[in-house]
Amino acid sequence: MLFKSFLPLAIGCWLFTYTVAAQSNSENGNGNFVVGPDYTIDPALTDLGNPKGKYFEFSMRLADSKIFPGTDATLDSKKPVRETRQIFVYVPAAYKDGTKAPILVTLDGPSRLDLVRNALDNLTISTDATRKLPAFITIAVQNGGDDSKGSERGLEYDTMSDRFARFINDEVLPAVLSNQAIKAAYPNIAFTADPWGKAVMGCSSGGAAALTMGWFRPDLFRRLITYSGTFVDQQDDDAAEEATYPLGAWEYHSGMKLIETTDKKPLRIFTHVSEFDLRYDDAEETYHNWVMANNRTADALKARGYDYRYVFSKATKHCDTKVYELTLANTLVWMWKGYEGGSR
Repeated sequence: MLFKSFLPLAIGCWLFTYTVAAQSNSENGNGNFVVGPDYTIDPALTDLGNPKGKYFEFSMRLADSKIFPGTDATLDSKKPVRETRQIFVYVPAAYKDGTKAPILVTLDGPSRLDLVRNALDNLTISTDATRKLPAFITIAVQNGGDDSKGSERGLEYDTMSDRFARFINDEVLPAVLSNQAIKAAYPNIAFTADPWGKAVMGCSSGGAAALTMGWFRPDLFRRLITYSGTFVDQQDDDAAEEATYPLGAWEYHSGMKLIETTDKKPLRIFTHVSEFDLRYDDAEETYHNWVMANNRTADALKARGYDYRYVFSKATKHCDTKVYELTLANTLVWMWKGYEGGSR
């Protein structure tokens, strides 16, 4: 896959410019990159006939949750809440029972799990040390239902707090480890306690949730992947967090400039936006221009000195499948760079 450094680009009526130092290995380097307008699927994201891992699926009742029971006062009664959420788990063939596995939590499960599974099958056994993945266990978590302000999904993903990180850590991960079918296949299954061994991936509000999980709980999750991230004002207007973050995730990059004015956190962050992402030609005062929001987030990450990678994809739209098919293998390799069973 070829990455190109950013040139001046006009997005709607908004002009931005990036200058990026040349990368000795563009697939493994930090910085800002352009892909497209031509797209092909990376062979590592296809079925190459390598040994397969084991796949599991189970459900969790929202009513049983102490954190997201589906009864929050901010919810809009017209937006349905799921009774149960599905949890999808993939344990790669390279995982050895009894070892403390790194994990990748993916949001809006099982979205893109097919690509992640192929990447694991192919790249955990790669003989190329620069293009190899650790044998992480993937846990794809379904959202609680519907979308945007007033929805359970919006509450979980767009709220500026540690609430969703706690939900994953305190309720979902223990449910995976105690699941009878998983325990039957892997009696000694275990997850690493090292936050550098815990990654999160999401798209849209799921992408915002990935960043927020690491931002508020870097002691739990430190490797973050966001595609078409909803770094806009999508938090419920009646959320308690509005008092501290009145523009929701927009505050990461504008207004209070949360990223730039906060001490650097131990995080490794991938972000992406599409050329024709949601409301790409909206004015700044709408606080809902996805392209502007992601450009500014990348600016802020760079200014604060984070290990970050930002991909701008030409001729694509929101959460575009073509972008995943081209970039996800290299994104995962970059994201897990430096992880050696507990070290960064």
